[in-house]
Formats: sequence, structure tokens, C-alpha cells
Amino acid sequence: MADTLQTPLNLFDYERMAAARLDPMVYGYYVGGANDEITLRENRESFNRISLRPRMMVDVGERDLSTVILGQRYATPIITAPMAFIALAHPDGERGVARAAGSLGIPMTLSTMATTSIEDVAAERAGPLWFQLYVYKDRGITRWLVERAETAGYEALVVTVDSPLLGKRERDVRNQFHLPEGYTAANLNDPSYRRVSAVDQGSGLASYIASLYDPALTWKDLEWFASITKMPIWVKGILRGDDAQRAVDHGASGIVVSNHGGRQLDTAIAGITALPEVIAAVNGRVDVLLDGGIRRGTDILKALAFGACGVMIGRPILWGLAVNGEQGVRDILTILRAELELAMALCGAPTVNEITPDLIV
Repeated sequence: MADTLQTPLNLFDYERMAAARLDPMVYGYYVGGANDEITLRENRESFNRISLRPRMMVDVGERDLSTVILGQRYATPIITAPMAFIALAHPDGERGVARAAGSLGIPMTLSTMATTSIEDVAAERAGPLWFQLYVYKDRGITRWLVERAETAGYEALVVTVDSPLLGKRERDVRNQFHLPEGYTAANLNDPSYRRVSAVDQGSGLASYIASLYDPALTWKDLEWFASITKMPIWVKGILRGDDAQRAVDHGASGIVVSNHGGRQLDTAIAGITALPEVIAAVNGRVDVLLDGGIRRGTDILKALAFGACGVMIGRPILWGLAVNGEQGVRDILTILRAELELAMALCGAPTVNEITPDLIV
């Protein structure tokens, strides 16, 4: 049966349908990981090794998925992760993701490498917006990006710290990944910064990052970010407890436990495996989010049981977008929300606060 006649039931269905629709270069860029993609697979498989210990005879007639993150109450513990070049999946692009997430009260995180500008996405505001920052060697441009996001009303800054250089993504090398004609990194003003061009026998994105991103980033730079913005700062890309402590000591408001979707250092630890150490290290001083490999509502519940305050959802957003634009993104988020609610009910946890460590083993 043609995929246009199927009704996708879960996020895996959406991925299969998206793979059939996307240009091979684009699908390879979205789905691929670094080197042998061991970490990419482990992000998913690690969730499957965690078992649930449900409570029985608990009144779950009413369920409440709302939660507090950085002092603000959100409808669910779900945030969309920052992703580059979303419009390659569908013309709705970042605007569609912002509208879909906002309609469900879910924060949308815009990437520095978006194909739609900070201001244009803010004009579509239907809910909370966060801005993800890659740090350029030119700190004037870095500061300019932060100031634009704050002026446009973004509520948090997510600083990615795990990408001093791009991991070796062999799918991109084989496909010679580049931005097709008509697409640019819309948030940059210098034409040389906006284009990710094709290069001979390699990835255009790897060449771009090597030439423009700052590989000399240190913890002291985090203090500089805190000095130029009133937005709370999430540090994204932490996999160790001692790094989490350093981030907090240098001004972080929150930690995102992440291995960049398995796209940076292959054989790096899975996020859900690193999460308990990070939770213990911060000891309640800041909130902690998790991303990487989340495909089911039970995955979200497991992350919350370990102590995360929420999760970031990445690739599945792209699959929904590729299949049905803005509505596809809304469907992805609705599926996850419904699966989480069902898992909570079956575990005897009618509220997010009742998702506790005793539920997992």
C-alpha cells in the first residue's frame, strides 16, 4: 500500500514514510550519525534495557502532564530540539514547527543554523521560543545573534558546547552534503556565513564549521554569555557529572544531557546512561533536560524517573514535517503526549511529580 494511504501510528511509522519522501542527501543528513553510528544506535537501545516497575491500584482517573521548567509551568515535559536546515524537509520549515509546538504549549528551540530567521519565526509565535547558539570565532556575530533573540522575545538561550569541530558523518561525506540553491543559514548577515556550499569529496557542513565555529571555547566563555543576556542559559552537550558542575559554577541555569544525536563523537555514552550521574552532580541546583533516542512515551517517563525535568525531541519532528508539514509535527507531538499520558496511568503516576526513581530498574 502506498505510504499516502497509510495512517502512521507511531514515530517509527513516520520515519519510514519520511525516508521514502525525502531527497537521499537530505535524509542522509537528518538520519545519520558519526562514523560507525554506534552511539546513534545506543541512544535508542539504551532505553530498551530499562524496565518499568508499575504501581497498582492508584487513582489515575485524572492525569496532569504539566510541569515546571526553570520556574515556568509548561503543558508537557516536551521541548522541540534545535535542528539545522529544517526547511529541507518541507516548505513549512521552522515556521511550521513553531506553530505546531506553540499550539500545544510546547517550547520550540530555534537553531543558529535555521533556514528561517530569528525574527520571522518569532512572528509566528504561538507559544514559547528558545534560541540555540553555536559560537562563532567572530564574537561580534555571536553577541549579535544573542541580542537579536532576546529582542525578539525568545525566553531561553541554549548554548551547544559539543561541536568545536564537526563529527565525521560519513553519510554526508559520501553524499557531499550542502545546502541546495535557494536555502541559506538565514540568521547570518555575511553572505559567506549564510551559504553551506558543496566541496570536493567531502561534507560542505564540516568545512563550514571548521572555518567559522570557535574550537577554543572554554568555561570562562559561559560567564561572558551570562553577562550579555538576561535569558537563562542552558548548556547543551554535557555527558559527565564534573562538566555539569563546571557549567553550574560558571553561570548555567540548566543542563541538557546530550551527545548531539550520535552525530559528534562515536562510541560516546548514551544520554539516558549519562543522566543519573549528571542529576547527582547538580544535586538540584539547576534543571536538567535530556535528548537523544526518545521515540516513545515510555522513554520520556524513564528520563523523568531518573530526574530530568523534561526532554528534547529532535529527528521525529523532521519526520512529521516531511510527511505532512506543520500538521505532521503536531501529530508527532500529540502521539508522544498521548503515549506519555498512557504510560503514566499504567505506572500509577497521575502527575509528573509522581514519576519517581522507584518506577525504573
